[in-house]
Amino acid sequence: MVTSSDLNFLDLPALTVLPEWIDYNGHMNVAYYVLAFDRGVDTFMSSIGINPNYVKERRASTFTLEIHVNYFQELRLGDPLRLNCQLLDFDKKRVHCFLSMYHGTEGYVAAVSEQVMTHVSLETRRSSEFPDDIHLALKKLMVKHQRLPRPQESGRLISIR
Repeated sequence: MVTSSDLNFLDLPALTVLPEWIDYNGHMNVAYYVLAFDRGVDTFMSSIGINPNYVKERRASTFTLEIHVNYFQELRLGDPLRLNCQLLDFDKKRVHCFLSMYHGTEGYVAAVSEQVMTHVSLETRRSSEFPDDIHLALKKLMVKHQRLPRPQESGRLISIR
C-alpha cells in the first residue's frame, strides 16, 4: 500500500471530531472543516519556517486570500481525521496549496481545501516578499511536490452545471 509519505505529501497532525464541532444534523459543521484545515495550514507554514516566533521576531505572517472547500462525505463525533498538504505553486509573495482531509481509520476523503495565501508585513499590513530562507524552504518543498499528481479538484470553479 502506498502512503502519502511515500508520495512526499506533507502529512499533518491527526485531529478528532470534537463535540462542539457537531451541528444539529448530527455531523461535523462546515465551519469546523475550515478550522481543521486552518490547523493544517498552521503546520504547513511552520514546516517552512513561518511560526509564532517568526511572526513575533520578523513582524510578518501569511494571510489567506482565497479558500475553496469541497465536502465529499460527512464526519461524525469522535471520528479521527488525517490531513495532508500539497504545495501547488508559489511566487515571491504567495503560496498556493491543496489540503486533503481523510477519515483517520476508514481512509475515505471527507473534504479537500484549496487555498492561496500571501506573505504580509505586520508593520504595513501589506503584502511583502518572503525572506530568502522561507523562499528557499518553499523551493525545496516544491521540488518534492511537483512530482505529485495535481489534484483533480484543484482550480475548480463554483457553479451549477
